[in-house]
Amino acid sequence: MGTRDRRDFLLQIGGLAGGSAAGRRSGPPLTSNPRASNALLLRQTAAVLQNQRPAESTTNNGDEELYPNKIASATKGLPHSQLGEVQLSAYQTLLTAIASQKHSDAESIIIGYGRKLVDLESGFAYDLEGGDSHTFTSTPPPTFSSAQTGAEMIELYWQALARDVPFAQWSTDPTINSAAAEINTLTAYQGPRDASGQVTAANVFRGTAPGCTVGPYISQYLLQTINFGSTPMEQMYRTGMPGVNYMTAYPEWLLLTSGLPPSLTEEFDPTFRYVHTGRNLAQFVHYDYLFQAFLQAALILGADYPETLLTPNVSQFSNTNPYKTSKVQTPWVSFGPALIQSWIGRVSTLALRTVWHDKWAVHRRLRPELFGGRVYNNLTGATSYPIHPSLLNSKALQNTAQTTGGLLPQAYVEGCPLHPSYPAGHAVVAGACATLLKALFEETDVVNNAVAPSADGLSLTPYTDTALTVGGELNKLAFNVPMARNWSGIHWRSDTDMSHIIGEQVTICFLQDQVNCFTEPFPGFSFTKFDGTSVSIVPGAGAYTGLNNLTPGN
Repeated sequence: MGTRDRRDFLLQIGGLAGGSAAGRRSGPPLTSNPRASNALLLRQTAAVLQNQRPAESTTNNGDEELYPNKIASATKGLPHSQLGEVQLSAYQTLLTAIASQKHSDAESIIIGYGRKLVDLESGFAYDLEGGDSHTFTSTPPPTFSSAQTGAEMIELYWQALARDVPFAQWSTDPTINSAAAEINTLTAYQGPRDASGQVTAANVFRGTAPGCTVGPYISQYLLQTINFGSTPMEQMYRTGMPGVNYMTAYPEWLLLTSGLPPSLTEEFDPTFRYVHTGRNLAQFVHYDYLFQAFLQAALILGADYPETLLTPNVSQFSNTNPYKTSKVQTPWVSFGPALIQSWIGRVSTLALRTVWHDKWAVHRRLRPELFGGRVYNNLTGATSYPIHPSLLNSKALQNTAQTTGGLLPQAYVEGCPLHPSYPAGHAVVAGACATLLKALFEETDVVNNAVAPSADGLSLTPYTDTALTVGGELNKLAFNVPMARNWSGIHWRSDTDMSHIIGEQVTICFLQDQVNCFTEPFPGFSFTKFDGTSVSIVPGAGAYTGLNNLTPGN
């Protein structure tokens, strides 16, 4: 689209300079500088059209109202009784701050033993790109007593039991096969099944997006060598000590639930290893910056060369990238590494603001860690909670209760963070960043030099079976990262499923704003969504189609 065409399009769509009354801009007239006028029109048109997005639904699952003692709500960090039930007056100060959106009320929230809540006010901030954070709807999560919550908790108990099983040994490991066998019986389970409808050792604990059940459990972008500038880096990471779990005794659980800092010291394996077990994966996302895995994936894919190199690697860039076939130019600030690296951080912040609002202002869903305390008190007879029978009768709980009484063993010494579970921060960033990378790189390309981690995590072996694609491995990475939080015991599967959809839509809106900003002959962004359907975002009016909210199944 040329400069004149772009200006005509913007004037037509936005009605910003003498068009319709509804779209006509107020304020000072356009300047006589064509460049400045075009820049203004771009910004205003994007804002006007994103403004057409409807406000999000603020419907929760009803548990907060159903249970006056707030047993289904996120309360970690507030004062609790000996049953681990929140002090209602303290919980009310939280609700007051959320309703008023006043900093003074947030500073008046009554907390427990000193650990601070995580940034509830960030969900009320504004951004100047893409759709407003309050226009992306997250549907209500499963209810406290539902069969789906029971199935998700059974999955989490099995993951805790299988944390130290090497991925290389899953096909023959009795714990993995027992987990698959029990999960297979759960009709409410939302994870993948094979063509015959079975959960097996080959697909258990995996994602449902295209590519997630193909090849090694871990994405190639968490295994292959990364070039950080001139420094190659093998992806060998510090991990937790095998067999060491936390919050397995009720007094420790209760104190941490009320906000006490951990009294134990975290134990680490002294040997760095490739990601080869659930515990290793959980530790990767314990101290990461949230888009770390996706920046690393971009570097592996070809966004890693410094500006001084004469022959950059553009082979895996999207086929719509105008520089992929240019005879004169190499990409850098447009369609190249500088843009890719910057956009990864930008969509992450947009996505996080969206879920932080929904976490605090809408759903306030309890973490699995807190649910484990409810199970413990149910089993000991201290009280009775409406926990689904499938969970209470499960082999996963029976095996776990032998050592914890029903508490969910945690991989992190501090347990979960002090903010609600649903939607999930790591998962929404994963959804946003994976979507962005699928739009910028050719997702049908085959991954070169595929590898799998050894059973001890000290080496990589060639993977020569089914061909792995860029898009499939990005989808797998988008699931590995948030599922790592499930391996640690701090999130639910449904947290990830919803957050992927939100992150995907956040990036779609971001790209709709960006697609009209280039002067090169650019046909637009095309990629495959997590549900397997295709998306094209083309310059012109087509960039602004599909601005409605997306929910699971749509």
